[in-house]
Amino acid sequence: MSRARLAIGALLVVAVAVVAAVGVAVWRDGYTRVEESVDAPRSGEAASNPLYVLKLALQRDRVQVQARQRLALGLHPLKPRDTVLIFRDPRTLSADDAKALLAWAERGGHLIVRTPPLHEQLGESPVPVLTELGVTLLDRSDVADEEELRSGCVGVYERGLEAQSQFCGGRRFYFYNSDIEPAHAWGDEDSAYVYARFAHGQGHVDVASDLDFLSNDTGSDNPLLRGLRFSDDRIAKPANAALARQLLAPNYRAGTVHLIYAAEVPSLWKTLIERSWMAWLPLLLWLLGWLWLRMQRFGPLRPAPALERRSLLEHIVASGEHVYRYGYGPRLYEAARRAFLARLRRRDPYAAGLDGEPRVALLAERFKSAPALSADEIRDALTPPLAREHTAFRTRIATLIRMRNRL
Repeated sequence: MSRARLAIGALLVVAVAVVAAVGVAVWRDGYTRVEESVDAPRSGEAASNPLYVLKLALQRDRVQVQARQRLALGLHPLKPRDTVLIFRDPRTLSADDAKALLAWAERGGHLIVRTPPLHEQLGESPVPVLTELGVTLLDRSDVADEEELRSGCVGVYERGLEAQSQFCGGRRFYFYNSDIEPAHAWGDEDSAYVYARFAHGQGHVDVASDLDFLSNDTGSDNPLLRGLRFSDDRIAKPANAALARQLLAPNYRAGTVHLIYAAEVPSLWKTLIERSWMAWLPLLLWLLGWLWLRMQRFGPLRPAPALERRSLLEHIVASGEHVYRYGYGPRLYEAARRAFLARLRRRDPYAAGLDGEPRVALLAERFKSAPALSADEIRDALTPPLAREHTAFRTRIATLIRMRNRL
């Protein structure tokens, strides 16, 4: 190998080494290693329990807490200083469970229930626990404007923070049928109440318009939806956390807090949107592309081409016009007259047996109801028209058809 080639190879190696050294220096100078925390999708109880964050907060505050989907009083007996929070619709409680809960509250327990959702019509059907307390629920038919009832929020104020709207979509209530006055109530007689605490024996029963301020977001497996944050942990707001602490105040740390919730089972469409978007999104794009290819040109719509007409009635009209045009009008009139007389013989044989003026008088008496036909019109209709009298021909044919249809 010549010295020139060796020199060129050495220069190339040096150039590559210099470029690599410069690249490494630029990389180290422009980039730094950092740690980033990414929220993983919630799973297990956190994905199905809307009171999971409240449960963790109570555990952090050294409060004994149990969270389950069913009340199951046989498996989980209640102690006198316990607290039971029914997060779901109270109508899911059986009559025996409702009586057992009220009897337990008389011995010192603290029961927290909500009113049924507002979008359902209750009517006169009783609601467990609430009916026994004498609580009267406000129904959709009790207000003139349902949207005004839905938007009737109340403000929760926290020092140094803006007021948080609460109980916006809950069903309000009255307690004028109750035997005792509540120890605490939130609302007024004009717009009804959103919260009330009743003393029940040695314990308490709290009734709230809704308990959504205690809930947390159960999460989504779709990273796009998690980034957009369509929902959030409502219990994490300071005003809602303070309200939750006041709600649990009577037996706080005195016993076990039982959180009874209904597992949030997502709908089929929500599951498809969140977990199957890798399949339906390409299919949707393919469908839109196919529709684009099959779409007609842009511009004004062209009128539809005239279709061939094969109406039987049009053929009959055309045949009649053709026959009349060639001087066979008397035959058309005679056919209409025979059709009238044939039906007259079936419906009124006596009138059909007459002739001349007696028949005309009898038919005029028969057709005197509105729209009435005079004797002159009937007489003209039964008399053949003169040749080429187009108006008389049309009038007689029309009168014969009218009389035939009215028989």
